[in-house]
Amino acid sequence: MNDWQRKSPLDWHTYVNKLVKVVAIEKHEYEGWVLTVDPVSASIVLAAFLENEEMSISVVMGHAVQEVEILQEGDSEMEQRLSRIFAPEESKSYSPEELEKRKNDLKTWLETNHIPVTEQGESGRTLCVAGVLMIDPPYGPEQCSSSNEIILSRVQGLVQGYLEKQQ
Repeated sequence: MNDWQRKSPLDWHTYVNKLVKVVAIEKHEYEGWVLTVDPVSASIVLAAFLENEEMSISVVMGHAVQEVEILQEGDSEMEQRLSRIFAPEESKSYSPEELEKRKNDLKTWLETNHIPVTEQGESGRTLCVAGVLMIDPPYGPEQCSSSNEIILSRVQGLVQGYLEKQQ
């Protein structure tokens, strides 16, 4: 076990969002921004920004790490950029007012199309369709859940069509 593998997760966390140079076995060197360090294998996940807004993701296996040198501290802008790497495109956040509007608009649209819908859960945030399907915030097809796959598929299609018309 090498020195890197002996470090604790708290030690590894101090490297996150920093530009580092990693020296691995056989004199291989890697440079990039630390996204995370796997607490089990001590492997380092690095992101390097290339030309044309492209990026490269590298994983240096923990057992191969010989030395890690911090080259630059990350600022808040870099932290945000790194946090968006694996976030889905549609993962935008909504204010409570926007969520309420989305819920009410979808509920009205479902009722207009003669689909029975009620509000359930804490403060009525979840829509319940026909007593067998739930739609949670932010009220898209991915937030639909039901044990009945046929109903789930059809309502997801309806919600997707509704959202496409809204844009």
